Amino acid sequence: MYIALLRGINVGGKNIVKMAELKKLFENLGFTDVKTYIQSGNVVFDAPPDPAKVTEKIRAGFKSAFGFDSAVILRTRDDVVDIISKLPFSPDELAAAEAANPDVEHLYVYLLDDAPPVEEIARLESGYSGPDKIVAARREIYLLCHQSVRDSKLAASLGTLGVPMTARNWKTVTRLHNIMEAEPKHG
Repeated sequence: MYIALLRGINVGGKNIVKMAELKKLFENLGFTDVKTYIQSGNVVFDAPPDPAKVTEKIRAGFKSAFGFDSAVILRTRDDVVDIISKLPFSPDELAAAEAANPDVEHLYVYLLDDAPPVEEIARLESGYSGPDKIVAARREIYLLCHQSVRDSKLAASLGTLGVPMTARNWKTVTRLHNIMEAEPKHG
């Protein structure tokens, strides 16, 4: 069981992809148990255990079907369990962020193809003096914002890392996990 997280679709009225069409593409590529979640390009599906081939098949099929490229970040069921279980922020840190502005999402995970560039992360942190926090993990960067992510200078600076990544808020990550867990475990 995998999650494919596609970057840059249905954002700001650009690169529009209907989820029914995206689901159909995944089915046409031979994947099974395909489910999409919200409009930002989250697909839960089952496929053979070869992440590199699965990712390339999705990238090529996506470009052919929709006429533009989208970065595809792939995670397995176990990867998602790991991301959730290793949340690096304490309950007190989460509560402080929530108290700063209860009307917005505060917790995000940036998912990368490879390990985050540690030196660049350190550079970003050293140049930032606000309340937001980032923690680099295996192939993720956790971000805790005290205001909206749109107003976070630290979040904006993550775009300067120059590596393919896509972000999802914590509610989306946990919902995708729940969708995966509702599916039978194969093999």
